[in-house]
Amino acid sequence: MIAIRWLLSLIFILQMYLAMAVFAVVFAPWAVISREGALAAAHTYCRWVRWTARILCGLRSEIRGEVPQGEVLIAAKHQSFFDIILIFGALPRPRFIMKRELIWTPFLGQYALRIGCIPVDRGKRGAAIAKMKADVASGTADPGQLVIYPQGTRVAPGATKAYKVGIGLIYDQLGQPCVPVATNVGVFWPKRGILRKPGLAVVEFLPAIPPGQRVPEFMAELEQRIESRSNALMAEAGFRA
Repeated sequence: MIAIRWLLSLIFILQMYLAMAVFAVVFAPWAVISREGALAAAHTYCRWVRWTARILCGLRSEIRGEVPQGEVLIAAKHQSFFDIILIFGALPRPRFIMKRELIWTPFLGQYALRIGCIPVDRGKRGAAIAKMKADVASGTADPGQLVIYPQGTRVAPGATKAYKVGIGLIYDQLGQPCVPVATNVGVFWPKRGILRKPGLAVVEFLPAIPPGQRVPEFMAELEQRIESRSNALMAEAGFRA
């Protein structure tokens, strides 16, 4: 049974990357003309990945909570590529703060820039924060939801990693509500490896934190909300630390 699941997971991964190329090429003319075309391509691809994950791997997915529609900052738990798929697919006009090296990834990098994602260099912390703040400020006229991963990278279930101050500085600068997002996707879709486990992967949008809090208080509340709810979702999925 494990061998069959591993083989189906491999097939799923291969077709997932092939589909990325196909959708990127098919939507390219529209995406070049309009950001709407790039968003449509990405949303279509997200639906495809969710559907094929369910068919090939038995991995169902669910979006919980009230999905933001307006101008908000979104701070999300990051466990694997699948939470990116679920969050992007749920939001109407998302753009991510992402690692600079991803802009050189074929198809993904070009589309990410087209929809307004903001690349930052994580290797130079001070300069990265300054540039991130400047890029966010210059892009506030673009409508949509700005998504940032406060821990800065994928964190496996059961592992701990500090929340970075960048999310607090962006929250303070934008003056927008911040919607925390919890998840359990790492229980089924690991940070590394081939095997995708069957089950119900959940991304949950939590009640917004209103603007105006001091950065330290905001950071503490954000981490408490995301971590406690993510732990509950992982326990619901059968994970034990």
